[in-house]
Amino acid sequence: MKTSVAASWDVDSILRVGMESLLDLFDDSCEGTMAVDDHGRIAWINDKYAAFLGLKSPESALGKPVEEVIPNSRMREVVTTGKPILLDIMMIRDQPLVVMRIPLKDDSGKVVGALGFALYDRLQRLKPLVSKFSELQWALANTQKELAQLRHTKYSISSFVGVSPVSLELKHRARRAAQLDTTVLLLGETGTGKELLAHGIHAASGRAGKPFVGINIAAVPETLLEAEFFGVSPGAYTGADRKGREGKFKIADGGTLFLDEVGDMPLQVQAKLLRVLQEQEIEPLGSNTITKVDVRVIAATSHDLKQLVADGKFRSDLYYRLNVLPIVLPPLRERVADLDALCEHLLEQIATRTGMPQRELTPGARAFLASYHWPGNVRELRNALEQAGMLTDSIALSEDDFASILTVESALPIPPSEAAQVPLTEIRPLAETVAEVERNLIRSALESTGRNKALTARMLGISRATLYQKIEDYQLLSD
Repeated sequence: MKTSVAASWDVDSILRVGMESLLDLFDDSCEGTMAVDDHGRIAWINDKYAAFLGLKSPESALGKPVEEVIPNSRMREVVTTGKPILLDIMMIRDQPLVVMRIPLKDDSGKVVGALGFALYDRLQRLKPLVSKFSELQWALANTQKELAQLRHTKYSISSFVGVSPVSLELKHRARRAAQLDTTVLLLGETGTGKELLAHGIHAASGRAGKPFVGINIAAVPETLLEAEFFGVSPGAYTGADRKGREGKFKIADGGTLFLDEVGDMPLQVQAKLLRVLQEQEIEPLGSNTITKVDVRVIAATSHDLKQLVADGKFRSDLYYRLNVLPIVLPPLRERVADLDALCEHLLEQIATRTGMPQRELTPGARAFLASYHWPGNVRELRNALEQAGMLTDSIALSEDDFASILTVESALPIPPSEAAQVPLTEIRPLAETVAEVERNLIRSALESTGRNKALTARMLGISRATLYQKIEDYQLLSD
């Protein structure tokens, strides 16, 4: 019976009924179905897909370019090539969908449009594939975010901790430098915070949204420094990457390049760096192509560049090109008034990083640290605080906790002329003497301001929080 009925059908009827059945099946099983014409404009979309895409109604999408409704759609590609795209994965509204696209052709074989089906929940066997795709998408997005963060600044100018007049003036100069978009030269001993300030200047400048790229010249072998700066063209030398490699200037294009320890740069590279600074163009190793770059340079050194110029170890023309806006960072021993704020900030950072309890300093420990010379500056201070915290279970770090860490030779010496005037019988421990002087100074300042805490803190060059702590430490509440 069935055979005779089937035999009575013609081929066109079978194909038509089959196509209608197939479309009904897809329409029922898919998350959405749509069709576009030969110009890539939406000709039809079902209610379910329109709702998924957040459209008011299917009719609101008709006649619009498909990319206007689905930005990453490949329907136009199917119309253009006439070839289907089967089982593709596409993100739509942060949802991964398995998509199938087929061309629509007339009797002559001409492409007149395309039909698309968005599959997901109904295809159980594809769920592991879609889940893996979602994981890879998340990992890629996370990696891209981390790389973007690495290329941008970690600190602001306010990250430079200090309330002393010298520190406030330094931050004022840094903020002014940020607005001028010119070359900056940071001068100061090792550990004074030159890199931190470079980050801060970039973050406060008009280039803040662009990369911040740093290179420690002292840490790069002389033979590789030129490649680090300007990059390498494909196959420039034996062992070079076949794809080539971009240099730091190219990576920092539009942003800021931080040249740390610029005083250690070889003379040969100095000449090429000068040309880049003057012309704002680079030529990768092994290439004859000149590439324009737009880079703001911040250089830093712990060396005396003037002396290096006099000794013939640093080009005078490069020195003048870098020394457009010099900023001198004072050593820690010249801003002892910042010591308490620095210690509190560093102890908090150490506790967060190590998971140890946050430590505090006794008045004796503060006085001892204030008497120390700090040849390693803030970097040495951080190391001393971390070591002291590792060696004791006590929350309060005392003078004794630092005695074995900081050598006596580095403590501030008493000038011979003054030492000769002090009888040996009157000499007391230095920490005790410094604490007494500090206590008397705070008491006098409080009396002169009528116990106005805000004014007293400004007079002493310390924060109000620090003043309150010292008043409590020295029991000046009832004085």
